[in-house]
Order: sequence, then C-alpha cells, then structure tokens
Amino acid sequence: MSENYDFGKKGEEIAQTFLKQKGYSILATNWHHRHKEVDIIAEKDNSLIIVEVKSRSNTIHELPQDAVTKKKQRFLIEAANAYVEKNDVDLEVQFDIITVVKHNDKYKVRHIKDAFYPIVK
Repeated sequence: MSENYDFGKKGEEIAQTFLKQKGYSILATNWHHRHKEVDIIAEKDNSLIIVEVKSRSNTIHELPQDAVTKKKQRFLIEAANAYVEKNDVDLEVQFDIITVVKHNDKYKVRHIKDAFYPIVK
C-alpha cells in the first residue's frame, strides 16, 4: 500500500475514535455506492451524519477541508441519498468534515459540523 493510503486510513481510524468518544454510533465505514464512497456514516441525536475525513501531514498548501470540492459534495450527497433509500432511513441528514492533521507525532482533529448542505449547484 502507498504511504498516502496508509496515512488516510490512519486518519479515518482517528476520526472514528473521535466520533465514538463524542457519543456517535458508527453505522458504516467506507460505504460505497457505485464509484462514490462515504468515509463514515454515523448517527447521533436522531440525525444521520455523513462524514468526509481529510488527513494531511501539513497545511502549507491548503487546508484539508478545502479539498471537499463542490464535485465531492455532489458525490457525497448522491451516496447519502442511496444509503437513505437502501436502508429506509427516516432521519435528518447532516454533512460533516473531520480534518486530521499530523504535526510531529501528534494528530490534531477538527470536526466541522454542517460543513455543507445538500443544495449544490
């Protein structure tokens, strides 16, 4: 496996642990719909939380959350809709971003709730 892939997987594991510690129930990880993937699907407070995880070893060139482009948002919305339909979910849907930035040997986690809404042009 590539170093970037391994680092991304580590970031997703850190994000899952973070969410569990905050009282979220993890329903699925790396959930696929066609070629679209949702990193984490969780539930908390009667809401379905669709989480995109972005991991970086530095933020010199861009902030991790800036990598969640409009195109990526459309993919996440489409995948979330498929998950809701397939699993007959009747909850409000929220789209969050979790950033994991490594600095030396420590990881800084940032949870951006309601990072975007499912109205993307």
